[in-house]
Amino acid sequence: MRLCNDNYILVAPDKLTPTEEINEHRALKLEQAIKACGRWIIPVCVHKHSLFVMDGHHRLSIAKRLKLERMPVVLLDYTQVDVCAWRAGEIITPHQIIEMAKSGNKFPYKTTRHIFKEPLPACDIPLHELQQE
Repeated sequence: MRLCNDNYILVAPDKLTPTEEINEHRALKLEQAIKACGRWIIPVCVHKHSLFVMDGHHRLSIAKRLKLERMPVVLLDYTQVDVCAWRAGEIITPHQIIEMAKSGNKFPYKTTRHIFKEPLPACDIPLHELQQE
């Protein structure tokens, strides 16, 4: 991990644990947009103690596809983030997400919805800088 500024750090994508499946069609469209822009502008939100992804599963998958050495990450915990289920009638708790991360399994796409109490920081990093060691 490398401290980038007060808002986010740079972390190797392989250090992060996904907790939710992705939608492949959405990932491909987002990958095309990131490549066309040539810049990384939205950090992935990660639990600061366990390094599991709270929000940004598609971006994490793209970072791995692009073979990025590092990517911008915002470190948060559940005092700063509320969580609920995307589907009506389902209940998702932080405890369930933490246990899923520990298990190595993943929730289906669009299970967890993280609601941030503060606006998330933006970043603006050329892709080539994230590909270099």
